[in-house]
Amino acid sequence: MLQCDQYATIVGKNELDELKRLAQYMAERRVVMVNSTRIGGGVAEILNRMVPFLQELGVSIRWEVIQGDEPFYEVTKKIHNALHGRAEDLTEPMLQHFLDIGSRNAEQIQLEDEIVFIHDPQPITLVDKRKAPSRWIWRCHIDVSRPHRSVWNFLKPYILKFDAAISSAPAFAQQLGMRQVLIAPSIDPLSGKNRQLPIEEVNAVLQRLGVPQDRPIITQVSRFDFLKDPMGVIDAFRRVRRSIKCRLVLAGGTASDDPEGEKVLGLVKERAANDPEIHLLLLPPNSDLEINALQRASTVIVQKSLKEGFALTVAEALWKGKPVVASAVGGIPLQVRHGYSGLLVHSVEGAALAIKQLLNNPTYAKQLGENGREHVRNNFLLTRHMREYLLLFLTLGIQEEVVRFDGKPF
Repeated sequence: MLQCDQYATIVGKNELDELKRLAQYMAERRVVMVNSTRIGGGVAEILNRMVPFLQELGVSIRWEVIQGDEPFYEVTKKIHNALHGRAEDLTEPMLQHFLDIGSRNAEQIQLEDEIVFIHDPQPITLVDKRKAPSRWIWRCHIDVSRPHRSVWNFLKPYILKFDAAISSAPAFAQQLGMRQVLIAPSIDPLSGKNRQLPIEEVNAVLQRLGVPQDRPIITQVSRFDFLKDPMGVIDAFRRVRRSIKCRLVLAGGTASDDPEGEKVLGLVKERAANDPEIHLLLLPPNSDLEINALQRASTVIVQKSLKEGFALTVAEALWKGKPVVASAVGGIPLQVRHGYSGLLVHSVEGAALAIKQLLNNPTYAKQLGENGREHVRNNFLLTRHMREYLLLFLTLGIQEEVVRFDGKPF
């Protein structure tokens, strides 16, 4: 039995059989995925699960990672922030260094596959190396609904060299003379981060991490990033604590392509001010068990992002049947249907009120969590994600207007 057959009990045999049939049609095409890091962040997490799964199905797919120096990642972080709409000081020398590193990687990475799949801006200039008859896809995991125009205009000539662009939400689409497709990210229900855990294992992990379970636990799991607003989470928690005894866990790490992580972590420590009821956990890469246990032990999961491409942590929490309070930004509203699979908020005050509502009404919180789990099962699991990628690969020769995979234009 293939390892992938384990998914049949979760998504059904028919969906798995469809995946296998689609993979058979890909027998003559080679695919390469390219991004900027193997550890840290949602893109690496998805590829770590997806690539071996597709290989097991018989798809000829491999994964390459570009190499850059510290100045390169400082530039790409500024580009990342600017695409989220923040003004950044990007000088000509900085942009030239970005191009130089791209050219260096183009010489080092073999890109002769029939389908070349580029993730996010960091490796985007590799498209200059494309050769016919290969097909190139740009997958943007960022909320580019209101990008800083100068940076968008810098990237746009490269984007237009691709055959297709993928976004996570309708609002992220831009006016481009090319095929655009909506494909939401996904979680793997059988990964170490999402598999079922016995309560004894959950308790052991919380004890090892030094997080008491004597009070309701409010948790946000995310990189220490300004756009995740960890300071705002602390402020919301302190409002909640005025009337309800509870604990806050801010758990996360840094990524090799994100040089701002240490700075943000330092500011979060200042805001927390050694508060004994605020637990800051800097987790190393591959802390899947710890994150799984923390989410399962939590009473409420928060994702108070200021900007967000999708937020896999929301889908992870919903899959565990947890009530979620999250900002109504980016791809989060695809996952959290307000009042059905969670509560959407727009401010620190709104987050505090929503958290208090859930803590004071556990029956309502439980119903939101149950609805959220089914919403993720139906829309945001890895098998659906791979099916949509395979369908795109197989139809790349067909040019059409921007469409969703349910056939509706947006």
